[in-house]
Amino acid sequence: MSVALRVIPCLDVHDGRVVKGVNFTNLRDAGDPVELAARYSADGADELTFLDISASSEGRATTREMVARCAESVFIPLTVGGGVRSVEDVDLLLRSGADKVGINTGALANPDVINEIAARFGNQVLVLSLDARREEHMPSGFGVTTHGGRRSAGIDAVAWVREACERGVGEVLLNSMDADGTTDGFDIEMTRAVREVVDVPLIASGGAGTVEHFVEAARAGADALLAASVFHYGTLTIAEVKAGLAAAGFEVRD
Repeated sequence: MSVALRVIPCLDVHDGRVVKGVNFTNLRDAGDPVELAARYSADGADELTFLDISASSEGRATTREMVARCAESVFIPLTVGGGVRSVEDVDLLLRSGADKVGINTGALANPDVINEIAARFGNQVLVLSLDARREEHMPSGFGVTTHGGRRSAGIDAVAWVREACERGVGEVLLNSMDADGTTDGFDIEMTRAVREVVDVPLIASGGAGTVEHFVEAARAGADALLAASVFHYGTLTIAEVKAGLAAAGFEVRD
């Protein structure tokens, strides 16, 4: 049985506001997280992703109060990431209303935490939130970055995804740092490279600018398609993206 593609708006939150830039720089204000969450829920989003983009670089946990307010305003699954380092961090976010929790920098610093979280809560709650970019010296051609894309981890992205899934990650959010915010299209080569090594659901992120970009990422094997700029600034609606995917032969949710 085929599974419907998911369309997921992303709320990149900094200092209590949704922001969006290009490659995580030159951030522009895009609105209030709670108001946007409620709007996207009403507009037909299948899920929402809330990423506190400065939590890891500032060495703090995600703002739980805002997560709770977002969770109260939506009736769709909410994934939350940013500054997650421990089983306790995941527990607090789930208690605040998150359905799934994304981990990136914390897992690279301590890969065993993936096993610990999966053992405690099940792999269905754990998302590897991966910021990757092209690095020619890596075996796959793609490397991992941390701290909101500001640092290279010196690790091959495809190898890390494979290891994380073996340790218990239940879903992969693959964000191309090169494409992020450019609206030039998803990194299709990177999406295919990761798709080839994992069986868990794969979310393509970074670079969406047109409906065709979403279709291309779906054809590359993505199970879900995440975007921010095109939704925040009114370039595309969720309905338009779903209509384009359906016209290309993909199953989508009403």
